[in-house]
Amino acid sequence: MPPAPLPACYTRLAPFRAAFDSGLPILTYHKLGPRPRGARLKGLFVSARLLDRQLAELRQAGFRSASLDDFPAACRPGSRRIVVTFDDGFRNVLDHGLDLLDRHGFTAVQFLVADRIGAVNDWDAAEGEVQEPLMDDAGVRRWLAAGHAIGSHTLTHPRLTILPPAGAREEITASRRRLEDRFGVAVRHFCYPYGDFNETVRDLVQEAGYATACTVENGLNQALTDPFALHRFTARYASRNLKQWVGRFRALILRRRHPAGG
Repeated sequence: MPPAPLPACYTRLAPFRAAFDSGLPILTYHKLGPRPRGARLKGLFVSARLLDRQLAELRQAGFRSASLDDFPAACRPGSRRIVVTFDDGFRNVLDHGLDLLDRHGFTAVQFLVADRIGAVNDWDAAEGEVQEPLMDDAGVRRWLAAGHAIGSHTLTHPRLTILPPAGAREEITASRRRLEDRFGVAVRHFCYPYGDFNETVRDLVQEAGYATACTVENGLNQALTDPFALHRFTARYASRNLKQWVGRFRALILRRRHPAGG
């Protein structure tokens, strides 16, 4: 009998336990803490209480942090390694997550939008999403000083597949240079905004000198997984409307990949 399909999103370890032992799981978070009034994509918020429970559960089960630098070695079955990622660089990750990561002994990578550091998530304005502050320079340095890593999430968080190749190359390449120059650390890992990529975009990321790139596609990573198409599980709270939320999130990604007239 084939194994039962995994849930669409990660809330607790139990349904994922066997699968997580067979490869390298990557969890992705966006925003931490209470949801502000008017938030549309509510599932992108994870409370500090839930994050605390998720990290404690992983630690108690023997899972240890892996870096994306550890791919593919950390994919060995039974190694119980896990990568924790955050997208966009929201300040609430510092406010609600930094102490919890330290308490449970996990490190994480934060994918930053290089030209929006210290600003807000203006790329969500067209969708009517609430604008929230992003980490400023001091916040990023605090993140790094705590032992965490940063990666690139482009310059401005565009849909890369609808940009001309030269524009996509600039978003991918210049963001790495600016982050390295600004913070004095190597930036080796990339994350596709909206999970939006194709073969051309993937090749541009590789040409820019990154070691890996993360998608939003569910799945475990194995030693033979394409390092520029790594799978991740979105972490969120349990909801009776989970299926509806996943459908809405995926529909949003598809609309951004294939806008009307695009």
